[in-house]
Amino acid sequence: MAENNKNVNTAESEKELNEILRVRREKLAALQQAGNDPYEQTRYDFDSDSVTIKENYESFEGKTVKIAGRIISRRIMGKASFVGLYDCSGKIQLYVRRDDVGEEDYAGFKKWDIGDIVGVEGFVFKTQTGEISVHARSIKLLSKSLLPLPEKFHGLKDTDTRYRQRYVDLIVNPEVRDTFYKRSKILKEIRNYLDSKGFLEVDTPILVPLEIGAAARPFKTHHNTLDMDMYLRIETELYLKRLIVGGMHRVYEVGRIFRNEGMDTKHNPEFTTIELYQAFTDYKGMMDLVEEMNTMLAEKICGSKVISYQGKEIDMGHWERLTMVEAVKKYSGCDYYDWKTDEDARACAKEKHVEVPENATKGTVLAEFFDAFVEENLIQPTFIYDYPVENSPLAKRKPEDPNFTERFEYFINATEFGNAFSELNDPIDQKKRFETQVAAKKADEPDCNAEVDYDYVTALEYGMPPTGGLGFGVDRLVMLLTDSASIRDVLLFPTMKPLD
Repeated sequence: MAENNKNVNTAESEKELNEILRVRREKLAALQQAGNDPYEQTRYDFDSDSVTIKENYESFEGKTVKIAGRIISRRIMGKASFVGLYDCSGKIQLYVRRDDVGEEDYAGFKKWDIGDIVGVEGFVFKTQTGEISVHARSIKLLSKSLLPLPEKFHGLKDTDTRYRQRYVDLIVNPEVRDTFYKRSKILKEIRNYLDSKGFLEVDTPILVPLEIGAAARPFKTHHNTLDMDMYLRIETELYLKRLIVGGMHRVYEVGRIFRNEGMDTKHNPEFTTIELYQAFTDYKGMMDLVEEMNTMLAEKICGSKVISYQGKEIDMGHWERLTMVEAVKKYSGCDYYDWKTDEDARACAKEKHVEVPENATKGTVLAEFFDAFVEENLIQPTFIYDYPVENSPLAKRKPEDPNFTERFEYFINATEFGNAFSELNDPIDQKKRFETQVAAKKADEPDCNAEVDYDYVTALEYGMPPTGGLGFGVDRLVMLLTDSASIRDVLLFPTMKPLD
């Protein structure tokens, strides 16, 4: 019975929608036949917006303004009407009276629909209830809406539909527009911060000639003129470090990255990162930069160092620093330095029910213990540094202990947000690590086309100064600072499977 009722309701909804579409197209045809085609409008020079008017009412009261936006509600009461107008900044009420706009224009206005885009000229005043409004002297139809807004403005709640039809989502859910305004502000503040530190923003290739040995799987395409396969980049790192070799000692890129991998609330096949590299510093210098920049962003975007994310209070002004060895010991009770051999480490993993490869080294086991016991506990901002060399092919070894590298990742709300190194600048060591990485990838994926980037090795042979490097995901940062649960909430047009 419930299914039958659902089918009946769906049929009735489709019938109602078809009737709305028919009526709106008839209205459009009538306008066009009368020589008033709304789509022929080429411009409307507005001079104000709803938020500016509301925030500065004293200076606007009684003054004539021109505004433009979309009708989102209306109450027609004979010779006068109240209209809700949603413009580029927010919502404001219009008061439209027949005696002010003229009988003919008022008659035409009453036939307009929710969703139509209009231009209005009038003076600013307050109604008897104290609502700041615009008293229209003239009103003009600028574009006709042929489709109705979902459930009279606030009805678009289905997340799948919202992501597929972001244009409707932005119309009917004002808080969504606020999220993307904040995203733009976040990028602006990051750029301002890095520029103030002497970094230069650059652009590097998106189409690259090699599938490198990194674990991420690339998207593959073909260049017809050169008759060669090419790949969408999975990182911006190696080109940026070539610039360090070339003497551009502080560079960054806001880069679109593409990875042909899974999708979930934290991953989308295309996403935005910022990578930056600074000569003559190390990973500790990058650590200081991350802490300073993120504390600044919390204050600029959220108004406080302490922010709320999905019901949790996060203190962006306090950052803990732990080596991976310290973190694993703290949360698992196991001490890396008690493992005298690789066999000891594998035996400990078996005792703790942590799956590791049969030939796992001490460093590999340590990294697996981190995943199993530590990450889920890192709610407050935390740097985890000094990673085993086995999973850090681009980081410089620690001089006092070559089993570890000068690398850190930082975590907030049990999620990794960024990755940094004291960059490896030894071309001989780098070549060996690349070759090992590519061999391992081909062993796992025999059909892959992974190659060593020998040109990058050549660049290192010319000499790269000691360098600190950092990469972090913009989308996850925006999620954090806008209290958004899914990466799709902070991407205007996330990747979606076609409905058909």
